[in-house]
Amino acid sequence: MFRSQKRMDLLLNLLAGAIVVLVVVFAIFPLGWTLLTSLKLEEEIVTRTLHYLPRQITLQNYETLWRQSGFPILVLNSVVVTSSTGLICLTIGTLAAYGFSRYRFRGRGKLLIFYLVIRMFPVVLMIIPLFVMMRNLGLLDTRFGLALAYTTFLLPLCIWMLKGFFDAIPAELEDAARIDGCTRLGALCRIVLPLARSGLLTTAVFIAISAWNEFLFALMMTTSQGSRTWPVGLQLMVGEFQLPWGPLSAGGIISIVPIIIFFAIIQRSLIRGLTSGAVKG
Repeated sequence: MFRSQKRMDLLLNLLAGAIVVLVVVFAIFPLGWTLLTSLKLEEEIVTRTLHYLPRQITLQNYETLWRQSGFPILVLNSVVVTSSTGLICLTIGTLAAYGFSRYRFRGRGKLLIFYLVIRMFPVVLMIIPLFVMMRNLGLLDTRFGLALAYTTFLLPLCIWMLKGFFDAIPAELEDAARIDGCTRLGALCRIVLPLARSGLLTTAVFIAISAWNEFLFALMMTTSQGSRTWPVGLQLMVGEFQLPWGPLSAGGIISIVPIIIFFAIIQRSLIRGLTSGAVKG
């Protein structure tokens, strides 16, 4: 009986391991294929015979992308817009989430549901009113205007996530700080935010990824290269009769490298933040 149970556990472990390996391969294969494509010559990409590995490794696609498409400016615009969006969302979202977590007032639950309902609407429905507002305010085709547009659909997510992290912190710690002379804002900055550091980092990562990869708002609200982000720049490389697979693959690899490096640096804090915020509000 004991041996039979041991064999069953071994088979289940092997089956679970095989499933994990298949999922990992399925997830990594597109990234690997894009990397290999970016290292191939054009004649190896567009051919009747499929070549899995490049016969001659070349950086020509990266050189072409960097020299002809204005890719450095596009990446800089994405960095500025993503950073601005994260700063706006975290500043407003932290104060709002703290208020929802610590104060009990009439309509609190309905207001939280309202923020959640905003996330349920398709983003495309917000484009026309936002476009008109940005044009009237003179913020159309600007980095700051694009960051404000991103904030409209990322701020509710920020508030909901941070509220969960703040709920996990005992309010008695703030009461003790206030007895010692701290103001409410001082207790937030000195007690709550340091304890919720992992949660803030986790929220910032989700906001940054969403803003970095956003395409629809950037396409509709930017018309010049001075404020255009990299997803739009890559899409505009696609011509009517030409599809430059090599430079497009190189652009995709360059675009995801900062995200991979960022995750490698903060992965431990990110995992702690994901597990610590699992508290009912």
